Amino acid sequence: MNMIFATSNAHKVEEIRAVLPDGFTVQSLKDIGFTEELPETQETIEGNSLQKAQTLSEKLKGITCFSEDTGLEIDALDGRPGVYSARYAGPSATFADNVAKVLAEMEGLENRRARFKTVITYYTGGQSVQFTGLCEGTILTVPRGTEGFGYDPIFMPEGCNLSFAEMRLSDKNQISHRRKAVDQFLAYLRRSG
Repeated sequence: MNMIFATSNAHKVEEIRAVLPDGFTVQSLKDIGFTEELPETQETIEGNSLQKAQTLSEKLKGITCFSEDTGLEIDALDGRPGVYSARYAGPSATFADNVAKVLAEMEGLENRRARFKTVITYYTGGQSVQFTGLCEGTILTVPRGTEGFGYDPIFMPEGCNLSFAEMRLSDKNQISHRRKAVDQFLAYLRRSG
């Protein structure tokens, strides 16, 4: 089964492809030559995920596709950066800029509980189904590691002593929020296929 993944983010495509079982393939927006920017104007991770899938499906005349939106939710920051995770330090912020802003806001705070949340939206025939994956953990006081992307250097999953950025992708994929959402998505496809 081939599916269109409504993203141009090579890191996300790599993570999804790494956990797909035989018989499932994924094409990114780049793979299909789609260069338009998909909107992310909703106030929730769920809303952005749905908006991207629905927009792509409509632009490609009803094609079945899926999208995902991910955010880092930090308890001491009232759930921020949340839906604004990718642009937390501004519209053209880099991963390093976003990490620096979070660390500055967390300075001196004892409660460092946080979670990554991924919502995948499967969109077909004008209908959508959503799957949510959570990974609980804590925010480190300094970045550690060079793997991964985004907030990975400052997020240490529960029960681990390594940040996501210190793990091999194969290890991260065993416990990540994205993996949990993908597993639910694939189980749904198998049941309905």
